[in-house]
Amino acid sequence: MSRPAQEGVFPDRKHIVICADDFGIDPAADEAILQLAGLGRLNATSCLAEGPGFSGHASALRASGLQLGLHLNFTESIGSTVVHMPVSALILKAWLRRLPAAQVDAQIARQLDAFEAALGGPPDFVDGHQHVHQFPVIRDALLRTLAQRYGGRLPWLRYTRTGQMNGVPMGLRVKAGIIGLLGARAFAGRARGMGFRMNRRFLGVYDFQGGRTVYAGLLQSWLAGAEDGDLMMCHPATRTIPGDEVGKQRRAEFDVLKSDEMAEWLAVNRLSLGSDPKWGLTP
Repeated sequence: MSRPAQEGVFPDRKHIVICADDFGIDPAADEAILQLAGLGRLNATSCLAEGPGFSGHASALRASGLQLGLHLNFTESIGSTVVHMPVSALILKAWLRRLPAAQVDAQIARQLDAFEAALGGPPDFVDGHQHVHQFPVIRDALLRTLAQRYGGRLPWLRYTRTGQMNGVPMGLRVKAGIIGLLGARAFAGRARGMGFRMNRRFLGVYDFQGGRTVYAGLLQSWLAGAEDGDLMMCHPATRTIPGDEVGKQRRAEFDVLKSDEMAEWLAVNRLSLGSDPKWGLTP
C-alpha cells in the first residue's frame, strides 16, 4: 500500500527501524543513544521505565525525534520490580505457567505508569528486555493490558521472527532462530488478531563478542539484507557498564554506529530511518 512521503522518509528507499535497547539502564547507555539519535543513526529507543536514568532524561528523549518504547522488564532488579529472575529461570516458569499472574499484571501496569509519568503519554511501541514480552503468561497479560489502556491508539510491538542473515555465522543464525522459537509465532498470532501492528522481521542478534571488527561485519550483513519494515536492535554505550553481561561490546557498537561508514552503509543499501511509528509495519 502506497503512503505519502514525509520528512526523513523517501518512497524509493526501504524504511527500517534501528532501535537502541536499554535506555535508562546506565548513563553510559543513555549518553550513547542520545548522541546516535543526533547523528541520525537510530530512529527508536526502548526504555527501562524504572531504570535509574530514565525519568531524568525525559526532556531529551522527547526532543530526540526517536520513537519511544517501553522495554518491559522481568529479569533485572530495577526500581520496584517484584518479579525478576535470570532469563533461563523465567523461561522455565513461563512455559510451565508458574508465574504469578497478579504480580505479572501489576508489574506491567507499573512500568507503563512510570513511562507515562515521565514522558506524558503512552509508548509508541512495546518490546521486552531479553524478549520477555513474547513469553507465555507475560504475553497474554501484556496484550490484554495494552488493549485495555490504549484501545484507540495501540502501540506497535516487536516481532522476533528472524530476518535475512546472509553472511552471518551459523551459530548466530541458530541463536536468532531460538529467540524466535521462544514465542514469536504465538505472540504475533494473538497480537494480529487484536489489531496490533508489528515490524516485519528482526535483526541484530549476536553473541556480544568480537569488538568493533566483528560488529562492523555483522552490521553490514544485517543492513544489506534488511527489507522494508524490518527492525534491528542494538545496545550501544559510551563506555563499559560495570557488571553488565554485554560488557565491552556496548562501546564497540557505539563506535561502529557513530562512524562515517555507518552512514555510507545506510546509503548504499537504500535504507531510510523514518520517524513515523507506523511506517513499514505490518498488520
